[in-house]
Amino acid sequence: MDNSTSMANHTGQMYFILVGFFLQSKHPAILCAVIFVIFLMALSGNSILILLIHSTAHLHTPMYFFISQLSLMDVMYISVTVPKMLMDQVMGMNKISAPECGMQMFLYLTLGGSEFFLLAAMAYDHYVAICHPLHYSILMNHKVCLLLVSGCWFLGSVDGFMLTPVTMTFPFCRSREIHHFFCEAPVVMKLSCSDTSLYETLMYICCVLMILIPVTVISSSYSFILLTIHRMNSAEGRKKAFTTCSSHMTIVILFYGAAVYTYMLPSSYHTPEKDMVVSVFYTILTPVLNPLIYSLRNKDVTVALRKMLNGEDVFQKTVK
Repeated sequence: MDNSTSMANHTGQMYFILVGFFLQSKHPAILCAVIFVIFLMALSGNSILILLIHSTAHLHTPMYFFISQLSLMDVMYISVTVPKMLMDQVMGMNKISAPECGMQMFLYLTLGGSEFFLLAAMAYDHYVAICHPLHYSILMNHKVCLLLVSGCWFLGSVDGFMLTPVTMTFPFCRSREIHHFFCEAPVVMKLSCSDTSLYETLMYICCVLMILIPVTVISSSYSFILLTIHRMNSAEGRKKAFTTCSSHMTIVILFYGAAVYTYMLPSSYHTPEKDMVVSVFYTILTPVLNPLIYSLRNKDVTVALRKMLNGEDVFQKTVK
């Protein structure tokens, strides 16, 4: 029995080697510095956005509540993968134990799944705001918003609880090198020496449902929104509606596009290099783009940010 098989029988002692993309870079130190700067931008941008939404009275609306949840997910999402990757590069280490790998996999699956459904909830919020403005305060009251967000977190955790235990209980008796910068389920599964075809089918069906349901909600919402915008007489109203929806659709296309490639395209389309590049989009770039897209193109947020930078009092309670 070789060493890999022996370690597979004792998963508590087993570890994997994260190859990552630093080893393939001609200038790993520069790449590490760039990713560190992007990481800090994502943390600071999303944290400031959460702070502004929480502390500014006129931002206490369902739309900004969902944006604050999106920022919270992005802070957690990028923190699951990037710090480990940067520390490994600085310390000259690239090992990750099986429990750590499983925890990382569970967290990114949960957060990714939650974000899928949250983007759908945000599309529904836009639909109600634009198509049913007179009933908006009733249809999107605080209780409904809490239920929607709780449902998003719950459905995301279901994804994590379904896929992580099954992936990590496969026997890993091949090379322990993960050609990725974190423990992504499809990549880890390739290391198994057993037949994973049934599990791959299950994963495919699960991911199709995780993507298809939110996409259906988003597509339906924006179909009605476009019809409503077309009927608007006010040019300013049309412009405001387009601005709000285009910001959201930019994030949807980036996030869902990367997910479709990773989990729904056949393995013949995949290479380790392509997989890492696509993963960079939704694990590193999307979290840093979200606060930029929702702040630079949003007058309410820019006004609140300007007040905070000027030292004005934005830490005020909502008057009821």
